[in-house]
Amino acid sequence: MKKSSLLLIVSSLIVVLAVAQAGEKKIKPDCTYHGLKLYGKIQFVASFPDLKVKAVDAFPDLKVKMVDAFPDQCGKWQSVGAFPDLKVQLVDSFPDITVQFVDAFPGLP
Repeated sequence: MKKSSLLLIVSSLIVVLAVAQAGEKKIKPDCTYHGLKLYGKIQFVASFPDLKVKAVDAFPDLKVKMVDAFPDQCGKWQSVGAFPDLKVQLVDSFPDITVQFVDAFPGLP
């Protein structure tokens, strides 16, 4: 009897923690992820990234618009070869965040 009630309490705690963590946003309202700003000059790299990103078609953490100049708002990225603000690696599994590349309305969904 005690084992079953203890098992029920432990499983309830696990469910509550999972729901609380699922509701937690990865990206802060100021468009940062762990102190990294998610706009500016971006260098796409194959190794040693600041951020691992997975491109998705739906339900992204961030909507990204590639621009040629003035990447000064949330979700606006300018691809550069040197002196980046952020180094990004595109991955298929275990990303830090997911992004959707868009033509209009970049930023937080």
